[in-house]
Amino acid sequence: MTSGTNETSATDETSGPNETSDASETSDASEAAKGAKATEPPALAPAAVRRRPAWLPLALIAAGSIAACLGLALAPERTWLNLLVNGFYALTLGVAAIFFFATQRLANARWSAPLRRIVEALMLTLPAAVLLLALLGLGASSVYSWMHEPTGGHVSGHAAQAAQAAHAHAAVSAGRTTYLAPTFVFLRMGGVLLIWAFFALRIRAVSRAGDADRGAGLRAHVRLGRIAAVFTPLFAFTFTAASYDWILSLDPEWFSTMFAVYAFAGAFAQGLAAITLAAAILHRRGAFTRAGRGLRIDQLHDLGKMLFAFSTFWAYIWICQFLLIWYGNMPEEVTYYVARTSGPWLPLFLANFAINWAVPFFALLPVAAKRDPRRLMTISALLLFGHWLDLYLMVMPSRQAAPSFGPLELLMAAGCGGLLYAVFARGLRRAPLLPAHDPVNPLGGSS
Repeated sequence: MTSGTNETSATDETSGPNETSDASETSDASEAAKGAKATEPPALAPAAVRRRPAWLPLALIAAGSIAACLGLALAPERTWLNLLVNGFYALTLGVAAIFFFATQRLANARWSAPLRRIVEALMLTLPAAVLLLALLGLGASSVYSWMHEPTGGHVSGHAAQAAQAAHAHAAVSAGRTTYLAPTFVFLRMGGVLLIWAFFALRIRAVSRAGDADRGAGLRAHVRLGRIAAVFTPLFAFTFTAASYDWILSLDPEWFSTMFAVYAFAGAFAQGLAAITLAAAILHRRGAFTRAGRGLRIDQLHDLGKMLFAFSTFWAYIWICQFLLIWYGNMPEEVTYYVARTSGPWLPLFLANFAINWAVPFFALLPVAAKRDPRRLMTISALLLFGHWLDLYLMVMPSRQAAPSFGPLELLMAAGCGGLLYAVFARGLRRAPLLPAHDPVNPLGGSS
């Protein structure tokens, strides 16, 4: 990857006008205003996004909503499980975009500067994910068994003894029941959603404020670095809590110390795939050319290398978790994989590995493939579907004896996709594709 050169020189070169006299400041400001008119991307720089019919995502959202309503009447548990899959998919897409932004800022990476508005638009899908998962709270009792179990610390007398007897057969930690107390779980879920949504909206606001002038761009650059430094350690704790609370707690008696890392690997590969897909599409449609100096083939190559690397990282964690549990062969651990490698689930289990690693690995192995926008678009779309399948396999076998792929699954997934596309396209249209005054942006500073 070609990233991570120091931005200090760019900052020093662009900070001079702030230290000159008032007269020179006025002169520089007028020159900057003239230059901005010539170089700043037009307001509709990413207009290529609008080539899709505006009604298409709305139609998908409507179809998904109708399917969900009918599903609640006919098959409520299956509908709530599908909402969990799609809601968590939207959540990981948004937070993976924030994590990508934060790591690039902390590494002082220049190569990814033209991608920033794409990443910001993906962050804005987080409020949509919050909405989906908030709706899931209405049906939590149909999805999570801990909603019906006695909770430690909130019962007494015979009820407490009955609760201890009910859990005596399970090889779980003494604090498991307390940790899965519904009130405690919902507080953690709400806290995670609020923290991630706050960072997404804050990053967007600071970034847009930096478009005003050169000085604002410098201030925004510093602030965004500080935000990234605060978010990154918080992400480690909050993502672990999110993966355990929404996904792992579906099987409250099963545990894996690698599960949060496994969920992160899939989420980050999903985020990279979304960024790469959007960047390749906009590059092919000439949006960056119309906006000014922007994305080059070398930068698409970097995205291709990241896709290649992190799909392999996902496969590494997938194999490690599976093999450790397989050769350990402990009864309290094997239940997760017994369900997913038995009967009709086995073909999907193997297809998951092929789609998320084997196909991308061999398709992106040649250098030319990582520099081909069409190839990158195809593999990115495949990985986006692959992560949905991965989540489906995390969720559905905990409640269903066999996979179900009918109109309900297809329409609800399409509705979620339409919602994510609508939010992403709106966020992309509401700001110049290239920040004009970012010190490391080709328009505002060093190239």
